[in-house]
Amino acid sequence: MQRWVTLFFDKYIHESYFPSVGITDIVEILIIAVVVYEIMLWIKNTKAWMLLRGMLMLGFFILFAAIFQMHTILFLAKESINVLAIAAVVVFQPELRRALEKLGEKNLLSNINLFDKNKENQRFSDETVNGIVKACFDMGRVKTGALIVVEQAIHLTEYEKTGIELDCKVSPQVLINIFEHNTPLHDGAVIIRGNRITSATCYLPLSDNMQISKDFGTRHRAALGMSEVCDALVIVVSEETGQVSVAMGGQLVRGVTPDYLGTRLCQIQYRNGDSKKFSLRKGRRKDEDA
Repeated sequence: MQRWVTLFFDKYIHESYFPSVGITDIVEILIIAVVVYEIMLWIKNTKAWMLLRGMLMLGFFILFAAIFQMHTILFLAKESINVLAIAAVVVFQPELRRALEKLGEKNLLSNINLFDKNKENQRFSDETVNGIVKACFDMGRVKTGALIVVEQAIHLTEYEKTGIELDCKVSPQVLINIFEHNTPLHDGAVIIRGNRITSATCYLPLSDNMQISKDFGTRHRAALGMSEVCDALVIVVSEETGQVSVAMGGQLVRGVTPDYLGTRLCQIQYRNGDSKKFSLRKGRRKDEDA
């Protein structure tokens, strides 16, 4: 009797409820957990969240039909599953493209460099940083509107083609002259890659976020929209107030100081820099917080 109990425990209890777990299984679980977490985090921060909720509602409706044996609905759902899969890819196309771009930004070999690391990883020089900051606040003092896009990892070739090619060195004088009133290049955005202004009068996508303030003009909506579709740092100079604002990662900080703008530019100056820390409260003017 004891022998049969032992065999039963070994075969059914031990094997079923206490499976052997190796190092490979633990690593696999961790990888799946990280992937699922990153996917859910990505979905939550994009418009795909609302689409996913709609798909979940449709899934619950099909489950309801299965429980109550609604054969016609189940037949239609079964026959349309392939069409729905293709439709999901089409609907999620902008979000999928953005996710792949974000994945491409992660350079796993960025810390392995046999050459001059600072020179290799530097996007632009300190002179460019100082030139952008000086130009923005000089234009702000005389209330000259401006929209400047500083490129990071994602190349903005498709937006450059909407403007006029320049290919000139970044300097305060050039930027101020571009955005001067009644000049041919003042309307639109300037795109900066490295130490060069690649093009001007570029059209940027407007943000379709319904929760942003109604006080935002076209420039601010374009800056916010551009920051939602790429990793660029977008600088706005308001023509009405002269305030300088900074947009990145779908967030906008209004009325920043020269020190704050310079710090933000320095944070993206190097490809392995910490460019993801973007606080909505840092850098605001003291009179706004009062």
